[in-house]
Amino acid sequence: MLELRPNCEWCDRDLPPDTAEARICSYECTYCADCVRNVLHDVCPTCGGGFQPRPIRPRHAHREGKTLGLGHQPASTTRVHSKWTRAQVDEMVDKLKAVPPEER
Repeated sequence: MLELRPNCEWCDRDLPPDTAEARICSYECTYCADCVRNVLHDVCPTCGGGFQPRPIRPRHAHREGKTLGLGHQPASTTRVHSKWTRAQVDEMVDKLKAVPPEER
């Protein structure tokens, strides 16, 4: 199950669980759409993969008898920050931005 991290790991912008602005890689590194577009250029600085919109977890269970939704499985409150410097990010971006994510 996704953690639904609460912030962009680069700029620290709040990314509540119902935002359409969150992007994640396959390892759930989490960034805002602005940073993915303008800083990372769709290259995860950790794994080199691309990003997709983060799914939005429903607020409530919509099936009787199921303990689903944010009321039962809340989003993480632990803020995560990138361990990479801008120079390290730029190096990874320069290496991979011209390669489509499905070919990396």
